Amino acid sequence: MTFPSNLRGILSMVVAMGVLIGSDSCMKLALAEMPLFELVLMRGAAGVLLCLVLLLALGHGQDLARMFNPWLLGRGLCEVSANFGFTFAIFHMPIADVTAIAQTCPLLVLLGAKLIWGERLGPSRLVLIGLGITGALLVAQPGTTAASPYAVLGFLTALSAATRDLITRKVPADIPAPIVAFTVLVSLMVAGGAGMLAFETPVMPGSRHVMLMLLAGALMVGGHICIFVAYKIGPARSVAPFMYSLTLWAVLAGAVLFNDIPNAFAVAGMGLIVLAGLIVIYVDGRRVPVAVTQRGRGNINIV
Repeated sequence: MTFPSNLRGILSMVVAMGVLIGSDSCMKLALAEMPLFELVLMRGAAGVLLCLVLLLALGHGQDLARMFNPWLLGRGLCEVSANFGFTFAIFHMPIADVTAIAQTCPLLVLLGAKLIWGERLGPSRLVLIGLGITGALLVAQPGTTAASPYAVLGFLTALSAATRDLITRKVPADIPAPIVAFTVLVSLMVAGGAGMLAFETPVMPGSRHVMLMLLAGALMVGGHICIFVAYKIGPARSVAPFMYSLTLWAVLAGAVLFNDIPNAFAVAGMGLIVLAGLIVIYVDGRRVPVAVTQRGRGNINIV
């Protein structure tokens, strides 16, 4: 994998994190007046329509049937779990805190790569994983007055997202990125509709809610395409750490839109999580990756 490909993957991931925080911020703004599952349905429907127009314009209409690929469907289910956990948590907690806890996802990707794909983790990576988890606990602050039981949903989000990203490597390389995003959005729309029918009384949305969900859907489409592209054109060891930029985007959105300022322990925890990611980047820059001729086959020496 050449450095330009790594750089494109990294930039794609940073952009993805920013637009996804924008989408989640739209959800948090609307949640004060609308029920959760109905909003998920609305955002999913907006995203599905926008993504459908995009993939048809790009000439991928003949690939729609490929959304039923088992790995794509499994990836969609993981996204449903991550999305519901995160959205429900940010309704009860500051978006920056939930985001920081969910940022253990890249570390779980590294662990999953070892347990599932057989990639090797050296001692330094294990230390970094421990550092990131410690940071997440500082943000969650269990056992203190600042703790929230909804912090558990942040960890559920991280686990679900890590599983999603590990599954990405099994998705056939010739499936276009818009089809991948479309599968995720359809999964979210269906899950939102099922949850609304089962647990909620529908509420007539106002024009503000419609506009917020249209924007949220558009941002979600862009975010998922960028994540998929990032993992396809760059190795997980180089791309995954830049998911930590989500924390910076979330702190900015929380301060500007919701006046949520993290306390000192939360800031320290966020710092540890970001530090772990930066050290991973530093280590990657000093070591030569083991060549892998085919993505998803063979071992990568992760030190």
